Amino acid sequence: MDFKKHHSTLLQQQEFPDFHTIALDLFRYQAQHNPVYNSYIQHLGIETSQVQALEQIPFLPIEFFKEQEVKTGTFEAEAVFLSSGTTRQNRSRHFISDLALYNHVTERTFEKFYGPLQQYAILALLPSYLEQGGSSLVAMVDHFIKKAGQQEEGFYLREHDKLLQTLRQAKQQGKKVLLIGVSYALLDLAEKLKGQEDFNGVIVMETGGMKGRRREMIREELHEKLRKGFGVDAIHSEYGMTELLSQGYSKGGGIFWPGYTIRILLRDLNDPFDLGVSHRSGGINVIDLANVDSCAFIETKDIGRIHADGSFEVLGRFDNSDIRGCNLLVV
Repeated sequence: MDFKKHHSTLLQQQEFPDFHTIALDLFRYQAQHNPVYNSYIQHLGIETSQVQALEQIPFLPIEFFKEQEVKTGTFEAEAVFLSSGTTRQNRSRHFISDLALYNHVTERTFEKFYGPLQQYAILALLPSYLEQGGSSLVAMVDHFIKKAGQQEEGFYLREHDKLLQTLRQAKQQGKKVLLIGVSYALLDLAEKLKGQEDFNGVIVMETGGMKGRRREMIREELHEKLRKGFGVDAIHSEYGMTELLSQGYSKGGGIFWPGYTIRILLRDLNDPFDLGVSHRSGGINVIDLANVDSCAFIETKDIGRIHADGSFEVLGRFDNSDIRGCNLLVV
């Protein structure tokens, strides 16, 4: 069995082997078979055989996904995920050879935190993602809706009244309801409700992103407005982005837990190559083992904090970074 098939098989097992060993094996494989990553490593003057710890792995700046085809090996893409953006911006491209593996990872990650998808009615308020096309978030939610086997319509643009009617009916039928949406669209709906209806028990999950439609605001302000508008105790969040195939989830308070295929490391705010474990906060680097076809070691533009229990927070983003869709709120 070749490395890629072996690695994909590992990701589908119920008992996940040693993350450290798998990540280092994947690093050596991608350092050899990913031309963009290989060139980056050579430019840094790093000898791959000397990399023996996760903190020694070079992380590829996320901007490379906008300018290069970040591919490991040669394959015909089954799908190409595109980041959100305007016509004036270069959109990140993530080439996918195996959508089934992506679906498996996203499904297993969600169910780890929230239970079987078959219990849910899933309603998605993602207008900008639907309109631009190529969204990994839309692909994920579409898979969830199909897996749930629901009869209710799943995706909505701006049909608030229709969405609310569907939500009420699902609640009356005793279903768990997940309402997932881009921040500005959820705010529009929350302001329409004005706290006059109690949706307690509904999981309201924001994926970040004002898309220039509304002013940026800190997480606490956003969640307070959403919490009051929907009449719920907490606002959930999803941490994900086009350049990653794995997710993390927060059930409130902005505290995220990473999925089984990812690990978060912090880099010094002034020195991107300093991944000292003593950093209390810093730039977020992500190891995503699901990124077998691209690069599993990504230097994001997010600033975060890691807690002793393995959870993490997103505190903001570096100055002058693009306002991306899935994960960023300004400090």
